[in-house]
Amino acid sequence: MPCAGAGYFLFQQINMEIPLLSDIVIILGLAVVVILLFQRFKLPTILGFLATGVIAGPHGLSLINSVHDIEILAEIGVILLLFIIGMEFSLRNLAMIKRTVLLGGTTQVLATIGLVTVVMLLFRFPAEEAVFMGFLIALSSTAIVLKLLQDKGEINSPQGRVVLGILIFQDIIVVPMMLLAPLMGGNSENIGMALLLMVLKGGLVILFVLVSARYLVPWLLYLVAQTKSKELFILSVVVICFAVAWLTSSLGLSLALGAFMAGLIISESEYSHQATSNILPFREIFTSFFFVSIGMLLDFGFMLEHLPLILLLALVTFLLKALVATTAARILQYPFRVSLLVGLSLFQVGEFAFILSKTGITYGLLSEATYQYFLAVSLLTMAVTPFIIAQYHRIATVIGRLATSEQEPAVFSPASPNGYGELPTLSDHIVIIGFGINGRNVAKAAKYANIPYAIVELNAVTVRTERRLGEPIFYGDAVHGTILSHVYVHKARVVVIAISDPEATRRIIAAVRQVSDKVHIIVRTRFVQEMEENYRIGADEVIPEEFETSIEIFTRVLNKYLMPRDEIVAFTQKIRSDNYDMLRSLAGQNNRMGDVGLDIPDVEVASLRVYTADQQIIDRPLAEADIRNRFGVMIVAIKRGNETILNINAHSRILQYDVLYVVGRPDDVMRFNNYLKSD
Repeated sequence: MPCAGAGYFLFQQINMEIPLLSDIVIILGLAVVVILLFQRFKLPTILGFLATGVIAGPHGLSLINSVHDIEILAEIGVILLLFIIGMEFSLRNLAMIKRTVLLGGTTQVLATIGLVTVVMLLFRFPAEEAVFMGFLIALSSTAIVLKLLQDKGEINSPQGRVVLGILIFQDIIVVPMMLLAPLMGGNSENIGMALLLMVLKGGLVILFVLVSARYLVPWLLYLVAQTKSKELFILSVVVICFAVAWLTSSLGLSLALGAFMAGLIISESEYSHQATSNILPFREIFTSFFFVSIGMLLDFGFMLEHLPLILLLALVTFLLKALVATTAARILQYPFRVSLLVGLSLFQVGEFAFILSKTGITYGLLSEATYQYFLAVSLLTMAVTPFIIAQYHRIATVIGRLATSEQEPAVFSPASPNGYGELPTLSDHIVIIGFGINGRNVAKAAKYANIPYAIVELNAVTVRTERRLGEPIFYGDAVHGTILSHVYVHKARVVVIAISDPEATRRIIAAVRQVSDKVHIIVRTRFVQEMEENYRIGADEVIPEEFETSIEIFTRVLNKYLMPRDEIVAFTQKIRSDNYDMLRSLAGQNNRMGDVGLDIPDVEVASLRVYTADQQIIDRPLAEADIRNRFGVMIVAIKRGNETILNINAHSRILQYDVLYVVGRPDDVMRFNNYLKSD
């Protein structure tokens, strides 16, 4: 009992000195229980965190004392989330989507502001409040959407790139929105100067990022990596993240934008993958506080009291934002299905809108009642986001079927005068879907072998560029049968699907099979677990990148150990024929390849340069030099200048500066090499 009393007293003392500690324990403990319950009903984890915030927040059971401190932890979560996304991206990828950021982002933000303003003016709201509400509704949730797309592996898909570009623009535009708030409230003295300073600051940040990514950070991380200290490496990465975020915040830009920039800086170095793996555990913990803090804002009593109106407003917000984002993607010349996926990703109101709303309250741009409606609608749209994105491919398919006016009778090609590319009749050709690295390599191989081919690509800029270079490339979404028919897929011998979107890949396989049962479909995927479903739908060959990489690695390892090439080929063929299952169970199988590693000979093949002028071997027949008996090695080839001599016999001669290809035991090869280097 005295020990128990001492323990309780110690906990009380810690709680008095560190009040945040008890709040962290309550939040994480409650989150474990809530998420376990949600997982039983297969509900999204993010929804569990939001529910935890509602329960523990000031409008729920009031279990949390230091709400402000929790918001700080939440901000750290957003910083780490954007930091990792930046590291998984790159400056090169950002440059590739600059058109999406500028054109797509501008269209989405301005159109949303305009429509919201018109709607609110019709209901006789003051003009300033109507425009400011447009500011709030225009912003979507960077943290929720990017995390969900990252979990689905669709950040690099066409819809993922568009969503990322628009969200980046929103994170940037929130700064001038904040600067305009005082002007709209009649409290600003010189808004023009403030906007000019913001542009100058933004230019300085971009210059800093470019210089750091090219010179400073790679040099710094190289010095850190040389120490081989894991602790120092993690500390350096975290310092870079928070230092850049602090810098942008000090300049009046958002912390999240600074964190993303920091990630971009590190992504240009060879240390980005290690940095990502080190930061991931911290991100998961701190982002959970972000979602909990969002849940704390909801006044559940107010929501229940005005539920019908709140549901109606949430539905209007959903439809308006989805329509605007879909239109923005269409303006970027993406197909209807991809545009729908973008709209179904960006329909919610985002976390930066909560920060901006506080500015609005400060300058009298939002009444208390309007603010409560805004909070309820925003959190409701956030809460349904995981459900919508989980099913957005299916929803887009249904809408696409209903939108009978959305027909694609030909493949649009921005490079042709009338907008449509003309393709001569092809047969026995290759259809390449997706023109990334894999698609380009297939096209190069086809061109080298004089095999006719046609390419279908979703990126309008890529289509325009490659068309000018003479590639038979066409713009279109290959999930549509009309697109496939236009490239004569029914007459093709092979279809190669090389895109980054797993769901679109499956839909394309099904679409190809509807057109032709005979064409051979080869699919590139990222992960082994995607293979079975692709085979089931109709793929003939599925090549997962992660497994093919492992095959190439162990093939080179076995080559280095001089295993006979035919046995290596048989080994790899066995793995592939078993649909990649053999690797997991190879150790337990009794087959002819099971003890293949026991017969590796203790020999080495080496290339050795002749520097010695010793007349015992130089310019003498090999029979007289007697190298095999003297050194225990056998010469199998000689390279002399640009000529390689393969027919080695007793009359062959060695000259100074020849390169000898020899076979022997490692110690004998080393002894012979030392002799060839001697004077």
